[in-house]
Amino acid sequence: MNAPALSDQELIRDYLNGRESSLETIVLRHKDKLYSYIYNMVKCHQTADDIFQDAFIKVIHTLKSGNYNEEGKFIHWVTRIAHNLIIDHFRRSSRIPIQTNQKDQDPFAKVLLPTPSIEDILIEEQILKEIKLLVEELPEDQKQVLKMRHYMGLSFKEIAEQTDVSINTALGRMRYAIINLRKFASEKNLILSK
Repeated sequence: MNAPALSDQELIRDYLNGRESSLETIVLRHKDKLYSYIYNMVKCHQTADDIFQDAFIKVIHTLKSGNYNEEGKFIHWVTRIAHNLIIDHFRRSSRIPIQTNQKDQDPFAKVLLPTPSIEDILIEEQILKEIKLLVEELPEDQKQVLKMRHYMGLSFKEIAEQTDVSINTALGRMRYAIINLRKFASEKNLILSK
C-alpha cells in the first residue's frame, strides 16, 4: 500500500529543509494547470514556457528568502505570480496602444483595442487601477475636478458652479491634474501610454 501523497505545505517544508526533490514534486503536481493558464493568456508556447519558468524562479526566491506565507493554497499563489508576470510581459511588449495626440493628453483617453482579448482586458484593468491610485496622490482641488469630470461626467461649467470657481480655474486645475498624473506615472515607471 502506497503512503498518502504529501500536501503542498508539507512539500514546501521538506524543500526548505533541504530536500530538493520536494520542489520537483510540487512543480510536476501543478505544471499542467499553471501552464494551461499561462498559455491561454499569451497564446504562444515560447512565451508561456518563459513565464512558467520565471514564475517558479520567483517561487524559489520567495521560499528561500523566508517570505512565503501559507495562508492560501500554493496553486493560487503561484497563479497570482504568473498573472503578474503575464501583465508585465504585455506591458513590456507594448501590445496595448493608447491614443496619443497632445503632450498634455488626458490619461483617461480611450484605449484602442481592435478585438479585446483576455490579455487586453487584464492590462486595461491594471492600467485603470494604477491611474486610480495616482489620482489619490493629487492635490485635493485637482483630484476633485478630475473626479467630477471623469467619474461623474460633469461639464466644466457644472464643475465651476459646484466648486464655486471660474470655468478657467476648473480647466486649469484639470490641466495640472493631468500634468501631475503623467509626472507621478513617470516617477513610478508606470506605462500609461505607448
